[in-house]
Amino acid sequence: MADRFRSRNDGIEWPTLSLLVATYLVWGFATTALARWAPPLAVLVAAVAIAQFSSLQHEILHGHPFRNRRLNEALVFPGLTVWVPYIRFRDTHLAHHHDPMLTDPYDDPETNYLDPAVWARLSRPVRYLLRLNNTLLGRMVLGPVIGTVAFVRDDWRKARAGDRAIRDAWLWHVPSLALVLVWLWTVGSMSLGAYLLASYLGYALLKIRTFLEHRAHEKPRARSAIVEDRGPLALLFLNINLHAVHHQHPQVPWYRLPAAYRAGRERYLKRNEGYRYGSYAEVIRAHLLKPKDPVPHPLYRPR
Repeated sequence: MADRFRSRNDGIEWPTLSLLVATYLVWGFATTALARWAPPLAVLVAAVAIAQFSSLQHEILHGHPFRNRRLNEALVFPGLTVWVPYIRFRDTHLAHHHDPMLTDPYDDPETNYLDPAVWARLSRPVRYLLRLNNTLLGRMVLGPVIGTVAFVRDDWRKARAGDRAIRDAWLWHVPSLALVLVWLWTVGSMSLGAYLLASYLGYALLKIRTFLEHRAHEKPRARSAIVEDRGPLALLFLNINLHAVHHQHPQVPWYRLPAAYRAGRERYLKRNEGYRYGSYAEVIRAHLLKPKDPVPHPLYRPR
């Protein structure tokens, strides 16, 4: 059924390309004129543009808006998001799409669950921070630094052990960051510190989406959430709040996900066993200060 919602255009997916152009324009405005006129507002606008850019990177890695992968990836080469190389985002996210391993503490690159044996060895202060990180507020405030530190540390360890693909991904990240620095120093009016803050806030916005995308469940098909939000956050996240639909049909472009969901709503909700929220307002009410689940994976079985 989802085939009819995939792009039938053999050329350009214009909604995606148009939104990417608009995002670059907003980012450019925030880092130049707006940064001169209203620096605090410029940081906030840049943060939204950076979050939107990350969502577009996600769309790119799934094969949009062109059929040519290199052309797609050239569109998002500048390192606007700063902290994670696009190639590493691409590779870890595509690995994450192997649904049978979703939420696994070792095999899912995007999980926040830990092996209970690892959890038992952690100090009390670290456990406390990770519990805070399992509230929505904590995930937004602490999540960007906790996630980035863990990610970079793991990549550093693997690169030193001889993983050339990871090493090369980080080397390619250097010129992508250089483009941003050259822009800030020659054209832009935003300081590097202000830009790093905007990038952090952009990641914080993205944590709203990733916070409860997956849950521990015996059945892989029931691990991905549906958030039936149609407001500004749905646009910012490019409808990936319909996460169970995206995982079942990752090649459907963002602007056709709502129609795909409407056409099979009951089937999707039956498939994911009702893992659903009506909106992000409901998510915030439920989990702003309350952990959504434990940090140690409740169903993990040692191999």
